[in-house]
Amino acid sequence: MERLEDCISFLIGKAQQQVAKASRDALAPFGVTPVQFAILKVLWEQDGLNGAELGARIVLDSATMTGLIDRMEAAGLLERRADPGGDRRMSRVYLSKKGAQLEAPCDAAMDRVNKQIVAMLGKERASRLWRDLERLGGVAGPDRNARSPAAPPRSR
Repeated sequence: MERLEDCISFLIGKAQQQVAKASRDALAPFGVTPVQFAILKVLWEQDGLNGAELGARIVLDSATMTGLIDRMEAAGLLERRADPGGDRRMSRVYLSKKGAQLEAPCDAAMDRVNKQIVAMLGKERASRLWRDLERLGGVAGPDRNARSPAAPPRSR
């Protein structure tokens, strides 16, 4: 490799820094970080998951998930409740009223971030980038074929 800019790790890292900063800035007015947004997003889709299910969905280990859930519970964004099936070893995570009320404004904020990226790259390149990132990251959007980053799914 002749130049640092020929290193994929460097380029992805720099792109990640820019997108992370835009996401942090967009979510800051709501007191939510990007990873907290991811947890909320999953709970807006399906409330009442346990920590392991949440961690599997956003690909985080259980120790990290526990700390995040602790902080989000302390911030009043969600709450733990006993498993309704009676398993005393497990609790379920539910949105609080505050956490539920953040869905529309946080989704709108992240839609704006997505649109900034699309505007920078153009719709076709952005759509390819999203697919390539899903493949590189080992994640797949559930309905990716039905939409593009230029037209993200609307909030409920």
